[in-house]
This record gives sequence, C-alpha cells and structure tokens, in this order.
Amino acid sequence: MIRKRGNPNWGRPMLPASVLCTEFEMQVRQLRLAPEHYIASARLRSWCERNRNQYYIPEWLLKAWNISVNSDLTGAA
Repeated sequence: MIRKRGNPNWGRPMLPASVLCTEFEMQVRQLRLAPEHYIASARLRSWCERNRNQYYIPEWLLKAWNISVNSDLTGAA
C-alpha cells in the first residue's frame, strides 16, 4: 500500500470557524431580552453585578448602571 503525502485539503477553501457566544449573550438569550430592554431588566442587572469581574459585560451597560469592575484580574493579592 502506497502512503499518500501532503495535505489532502490543499487548495480548498477553509471552513468558517464556529462562532461562540459569550456568557453574557447566553444569559440575555435565556432571559429573552432585546437590546433595548437590557437596562430595564432587574434580573440581568443582578446577574451582571454578581459576574462583573468574571465575564464580559458591555461597557455601555456597566456605565448605565454605574457598576465598577475590578481592573486587577491577575489573581495576585
């Protein structure tokens, strides 16, 4: 049996990479909120306050709610 050499996908276009949702986007989807309802949602605000230093939350939303984020995320105390 002859062994084939080289890349069998040479010259073929790359497949598009799958897009992963952030934890914030999954929470918004679970709460079934539209972007114009983010600020009015008490459940989303409490989730953001609990997870502000762990997950991505849009800056404009943090500013609207006046939530501060710990800038030192290195874990070194």
